[in-house]
Amino acid sequence: MGRRGRIERSTAETEITVSVNLDGEGKGEISTPAGFFNHMLQTLARHSCIDLDVKATGDVDVDLHHLVEDTGIVFGEALAQAVGDKRGIERFGEALVPMDEALAQVALDLSGRSFLRFSASLPAHRVGDFDTELVQEFFQGVVRGAGITLHIRLLECTNTHHAIEAMFKAFARALRMAVQVVGEDVPSTKGVL
Repeated sequence: MGRRGRIERSTAETEITVSVNLDGEGKGEISTPAGFFNHMLQTLARHSCIDLDVKATGDVDVDLHHLVEDTGIVFGEALAQAVGDKRGIERFGEALVPMDEALAQVALDLSGRSFLRFSASLPAHRVGDFDTELVQEFFQGVVRGAGITLHIRLLECTNTHHAIEAMFKAFARALRMAVQVVGEDVPSTKGVL
């Protein structure tokens, strides 16, 4: 059966289903009404080597906020379900990823404690139809849903598309490291995470 998670969430604002397979090949089946967001979720799947299926619809006639935030929450919940009791995982992950002139750094801990430090100043407010402040909202949702500690720093940037993609790739690489199985015990002196 493997380390898999599947969460469905239906609200008055969004309808979202996310499935993850931590032992996948980085395949993504992504369907949302936001083209740039689809591209970032596909990037997340590819570089984390996690199979990721996302189907999301919502009140995008208002804006993309609810869709992006709720997708982050549901992805986080599916991730938490797939990781389970965290027995044997690496737990921590970090990555420093360049994309041309952009440079992003991510460190994370599958700690069970929800915390986000997002330090990124993006030069443009939009990429296509995507409001760039939603990047932070997505990761806040992930942190909330998964119960992880996540630090994201954008170190260099002139192109907003490159900067956001570098952050998603760095998150993916750090997540890939953190979920890998390296032993048999829960990686905590408390014995639980």
